[in-house]
Amino acid sequence: MRLVIAEDSVLLREGLVRLLEEEGHRVVAAVGDAEALLSRVDEHAPDAVVVDVRMPPTHTDEGLRAALRLRTDHPDVAVLVLSQYVERRYAVELLTGAPEGVGYLLKDRVAQVEEFLEALERVSRGGAAFDPEVVRHLLAGTTRTDPLARLTPRERDVLEHMAQGLSNTAISERLYVSLSAVEKHINAIFDKFDLARTHEYSRRVLAVLRFLGD
Repeated sequence: MRLVIAEDSVLLREGLVRLLEEEGHRVVAAVGDAEALLSRVDEHAPDAVVVDVRMPPTHTDEGLRAALRLRTDHPDVAVLVLSQYVERRYAVELLTGAPEGVGYLLKDRVAQVEEFLEALERVSRGGAAFDPEVVRHLLAGTTRTDPLARLTPRERDVLEHMAQGLSNTAISERLYVSLSAVEKHINAIFDKFDLARTHEYSRRVLAVLRFLGD
């Protein structure tokens, strides 16, 4: 996989480069600010980027705004965003754009190497990868939403794992239930969210977006 890394911390940036290259990936550029990220993506057309939310000069949302711009200008480039904290607005903006090929992880997750690498592989294949802590935070902030209040505890568990980008098989393994039970719960979620079957959109994506709120 060809990658561009954008991280203003030199130690973390170099650590990511070393980790990813040891795993057989090619880091075509590693930069410390958002403008350089956009320039290198234009230049190299990588398969994916790993980008910090807070970058120079203000260390607020430069990285996030660059990630959102990449989703528009380079929709084929997967984007994995790293953040120090759970920041709801950023996760919502990413998902409500085009949730395929996008992820949002807390930086602590990088230390859990296998999970980080699996998340990167997943978004590069067009899937989604959202940190469980981010998903729990988002889900907790939407209990006032009527459709969510109609879900059973198990259905909420399934929805939380769907939001992390897991497949039905992976959800069944995580929750220790059968694949058919997972499919049953997902269909119940679709029904309670009034998501009719159609070829025009993904009910799975809309179910995840529904609990994020407007």
